[in-house]
Amino acid sequence: MDSSLFRLSTPTFTLPRARPSLSYKRIHCQNQSQSENVAFDEAAFEAERLSLDAKDRETMMAQSSSNGGDPKAWKWVIRKRIWDTMEALNIAQNPRPVHHRIPNFVAASTAAKNLSKLKEFGVANCVKVNPDSPQKQVRFLTLSGGKKLLTPQPRLRTGFFSVLESHMLTPSVIYEACTSVGVAKYGRSIGLDEKIKVDLIVIGSVAVDPKTGARLGKGEGFAELEYGMLRYMGAIDDSTPVVTSVHDCQLVDDIPVEKLLIHDVPVDIICTPTQVIYTNTCISKPQGIYWDKLSPEKLGKIRILRELKSRIERETGQKLPCGPEKLPPSAPRRR
Repeated sequence: MDSSLFRLSTPTFTLPRARPSLSYKRIHCQNQSQSENVAFDEAAFEAERLSLDAKDRETMMAQSSSNGGDPKAWKWVIRKRIWDTMEALNIAQNPRPVHHRIPNFVAASTAAKNLSKLKEFGVANCVKVNPDSPQKQVRFLTLSGGKKLLTPQPRLRTGFFSVLESHMLTPSVIYEACTSVGVAKYGRSIGLDEKIKVDLIVIGSVAVDPKTGARLGKGEGFAELEYGMLRYMGAIDDSTPVVTSVHDCQLVDDIPVEKLLIHDVPVDIICTPTQVIYTNTCISKPQGIYWDKLSPEKLGKIRILRELKSRIERETGQKLPCGPEKLPPSAPRRR
């Protein structure tokens, strides 16, 4: 086994289902679409999410302002340019400022509508959509279209992935179910042992190159972790389309492919309010979880990853590598 990463060829290990954060209380209740649903303290959940969000954005601000010797410093230059432009031109939507976020933008719902017209979306049964604000309408169109929605809990802190289906919901709560709180409130929490096939991945972006499919997120790497875990689960493969919805001003031509890291996820299709672009990307998609790229800090924040790493090490008798405090230089990429 290649000690630098964990691939699908490694035996599957059964993990316990993701549990909620201890800061809010879950209770059982009844509704029309489920014999047993999960309710919880919404205010406590949202307060915790906002607190974690603020702390992590402060960390990213510090990282972006002290880039001496950082091989990823060029990414922050592009991100800041996009964030500044969106604020200056008033293209940004709440939550603002859009800095250190997947930016919400004017006409995000139009971009979502264009995405919903894709043949790839039409034939998909299960769609994985990121939990950020600009993709809220994509989540709504997924559920209202009778599809299965797979959404990660924000920063994978309060859980893992949640699955929602329209038959689990009454029409009056579908839109609420598309919010971060709603996903946790109405969704069914799953673990890494879940047998699920994802037909389409919708991913948020700060910047994306329409000619190469190279993409930049907000800098935390959660989209890459989510992709790697879905590969581990056998839910996706190289043929699973990756789509992003962005404003036209987020299209760039200066993301150097050769500087991308091996776990960076490229996109196959870009949907903006005015156009749909098939990138025909030649950038290799990640093949799994690259443990040597995960810093101790990242592992310390995500319980499900720690459990997975510990379980693999116990079952295989081999210690998986752990990344340095600072990510290593980029891996070679084929064009």
